[in-house]
Amino acid sequence: MIITAAYTDLYQLTMAQVYFNTKPDGLAVFDYYYRNNPFDGGYAIFAGLEDILNIFETLKFSSSDITYLETHGFEQDFLDYLRDFSFKGTIISSKEGDVVFPNRPILQVEANIIEAQIIETLLLNILNFQTLIATKASRIRYSAKNEVLLDMGLRRAHATGGYYASRAAAIGGFDSTSNVKAAEDYNIPSSGTMAHSFIQSYDDELRAFRDFAKYRPKNCVFLVDTYNTLKSGLPNAIIVAKEMESRGEQLLGVRLDSGDLAYLSKKTRKILDDANLGYVQIVASNQLDEYVIKSLKEQGAPIDIYGVGTNLVTGNPDASLGGVYKLSEFNGEPRIKLSEDIVKVSLPYKKQVYRMLDENGMFYGADAVARFSEENVQQMVHPFDPRKSLDLNRFEHETLLEKVMENGKKVLPARTVSEIAAYSKARLEKLPEEYKRFQNPHIYKIGLSTKLKQERDALVQTHKF
Repeated sequence: MIITAAYTDLYQLTMAQVYFNTKPDGLAVFDYYYRNNPFDGGYAIFAGLEDILNIFETLKFSSSDITYLETHGFEQDFLDYLRDFSFKGTIISSKEGDVVFPNRPILQVEANIIEAQIIETLLLNILNFQTLIATKASRIRYSAKNEVLLDMGLRRAHATGGYYASRAAAIGGFDSTSNVKAAEDYNIPSSGTMAHSFIQSYDDELRAFRDFAKYRPKNCVFLVDTYNTLKSGLPNAIIVAKEMESRGEQLLGVRLDSGDLAYLSKKTRKILDDANLGYVQIVASNQLDEYVIKSLKEQGAPIDIYGVGTNLVTGNPDASLGGVYKLSEFNGEPRIKLSEDIVKVSLPYKKQVYRMLDENGMFYGADAVARFSEENVQQMVHPFDPRKSLDLNRFEHETLLEKVMENGKKVLPARTVSEIAAYSKARLEKLPEEYKRFQNPHIYKIGLSTKLKQERDALVQTHKF
């Protein structure tokens, strides 16, 4: 799919036309953040940044886009502006792959309000989805420990979302993908086995295994549950594995795709070991997620590779991340969004975020949000409860938002998916275990500098009715 600037919502363009006529030089600051951790967890993994930066560098309206927009009653001078449209703004952001938390800026856009508005939909579309999937992947990695994880969800993904899901899964800790195009474009290791249809196309299972081994002897994995795992598939796999040995080859693994995976994997391991095939690995698939894998590990299932599909690439059960994009400053003046739901009151001004590190360099469990112009933030206070505060002087302060784009051009070297994944892994290792658990995880504290809270509260009073 070719992405143009028309990859947006119509209301972004209808607002942009009014801006064009009334405030064409307005400078806006927008915050990207989300309100609740996905999967009732304790954190999220920020993903999708490199993709949006690459897209923004060359974002244009095509001639066919302009022709289409002419049918929607836009004024000619505005359409002429769109013909020459490009994004020339500045973006400061958390590093892709970092551990992030609700209700604090993850990324800020500073740009002409027309440009900032037009990119909103695309930004939310990619960042929300990839952050959701990277977070799901990291939870699955947490359950799987050091075992191999294979993304095999493309067929169940939401159309072309599967392409970005494979990238996000790699950032979250998956080792490889069955998605050939994503593997090619993002340099992710690719892997795969076979489908039941391959075996069904033969008159007998043994012949199917023999042909597959003949033409694909490297990384050869047999799917053994087409007919009967222990009485047919596994015995036939062992016959062919021995034939491969005689040719100086080795069967990589057998795949279990149905039934009681804990029971079948234990029986399979014993049968393989008794046949002196201890090197043959066991691959498991079939509706896996972090909870199923955790259970299999607790039962001592001797599974070496987990193939995860539907629950990974769809972000089940959440399906979406509630990321939002809110105006916080316009022409140097603070802007705020009020709500009867107090947690939905937005934060004004351009901001910086600081992470508190303890004496061992671990995340203490607190991020402080301050005015961008503030220095030496000494205390953070609860956004809505003045009784709760934290003295920050005893912590090392890590600055989280860095400039990644200026005048529409990237200002930092691009990072590969494997580099982002390694960074994410290192950051997660700094997050204490109580924030990673699946049941009732610790809540990571997000506080405001005293100055920002005072100015936010004063602005609230200004707009109160």
